Amino acid sequence: MQNTDEIWSMVEEHVPDLCAMADTVWETPELNYREFESASCHAAMLRDKGFRVSENVGNIPTAVMGEAGEGGPVIAFLGEYDALPGLSQEAGVARQQQRPGETSGHGCGHNLLGAGAMLAAIGVRDFLLQTKLPGRVRYYGCPAEEGGSSKGFLVRSGAFDDVDIAISWHPAPFAGINNPISLACNELEFHFKGRAAHASSSPELGRSALDAVELMNVGANYMREHMPSTARIHYAMINGGGIAPNVVQAEATVRYLIRARELDELHGLVERVKKIADGAALMTETSVSYDVVSGDANLIGNTPLEQLMYRKLETLGPPQFDAADRAFAEEIRSTLSEQDIRAAYARFGLPVKLDVPLCDIIFPPENGDGRHVGSTDVGTVSWVVPTVQMRGATYAIGTPGHSWQLVAQGKSPAAHKGMTHAAKVMAATASDLFRDPALIDAAKADFAKRRDGRPFINPIPDDVMPPITQPPVIKKDIG
Repeated sequence: MQNTDEIWSMVEEHVPDLCAMADTVWETPELNYREFESASCHAAMLRDKGFRVSENVGNIPTAVMGEAGEGGPVIAFLGEYDALPGLSQEAGVARQQQRPGETSGHGCGHNLLGAGAMLAAIGVRDFLLQTKLPGRVRYYGCPAEEGGSSKGFLVRSGAFDDVDIAISWHPAPFAGINNPISLACNELEFHFKGRAAHASSSPELGRSALDAVELMNVGANYMREHMPSTARIHYAMINGGGIAPNVVQAEATVRYLIRARELDELHGLVERVKKIADGAALMTETSVSYDVVSGDANLIGNTPLEQLMYRKLETLGPPQFDAADRAFAEEIRSTLSEQDIRAAYARFGLPVKLDVPLCDIIFPPENGDGRHVGSTDVGTVSWVVPTVQMRGATYAIGTPGHSWQLVAQGKSPAAHKGMTHAAKVMAATASDLFRDPALIDAAKADFAKRRDGRPFINPIPDDVMPPITQPPVIKKDIG
């Protein structure tokens, strides 16, 4: 039987270094495909811990990969480190207070996500060295999860082709096994082109691209009554054709985010939205073209992996927060509504405890109704590799995702404890898989059954490239 305490102590040895790295990434919030400092920080830590490091993975400058071990199966830990725009916030402050000179912030906890996944990978590296078992552990530093879908591009590049099992996690208010439900999605921009004219003296000569966008939006809104209730359609105006109302707008662009429960369903829904765009162009005598910006597949669960990880969670128990952790969590909760707190419990299918500021339980597998879910590019990985994820309790119960309150907690001792707790569970899961290859076989059999021969069609077409930003050139003085 596995000595789980042993792997946990291996993880503990590296906690100070990885918590410091998580804080460094928090201090330098970077947006999609611009995570140069964060990626460099992750690569440096991997080298320092004895990993063989590859950079520019999949021809993405901010994607890194570290590998340790030899032969045997390959188990991958998936990490992220991108931030969100408009969420600058001072750490440890229970009031909205922007950091001077900063506009972005880690409002989804990805500074912790990457560091926690790497912490688990380092613990497993030490485990492989000690046991001399055959096997390789990998850490994938994946940029641009927030609307950038980098894992989809990495899958397309073949980065996961030889991976046997993928393990990940995400910061949350509660600890437990991630309910493997997410929405497949595509983000597209529709570009309408018409003909400019004077809006008063010769409007009949113009063909309004803005009218086309508005008609498309009307059509999409009518379609909401004629699509599955679990599907979602959101749109945002990118270019309205200018600020002059006395001009018939010759061009306009609208961005659509289309989500569906299953990948097959998504492909059909996207085609329907394209037809609505074509109809809007036909009605206005404009032309329309579209570009795919990003796309994620839905998550595919894996019962053997989820059961294994849950056993590790039960053995470890919930994270151990102290009085100071709970006191700061209460300060944060004073900025929230009771509705925020109740919604957090409802999402995870748990009875409401308004007097409990931080997680003190482990929620059961497949808890919650799965109605209120978003999208993740981990879903694309789960279509090509058996994948399991956990939720790690790192912030006050009720904290909304993508909020200043979450950013404020990103460097807290509670966040570090929750990150470490998740890393121990993930590391223990991986060590069992290396000890008992039959567990890997069971996971692969479940994966094949769930795929059921369905072809995987990446929601990112082959001709779509990520919006890569080149790293800044640092000029050095020559003495």
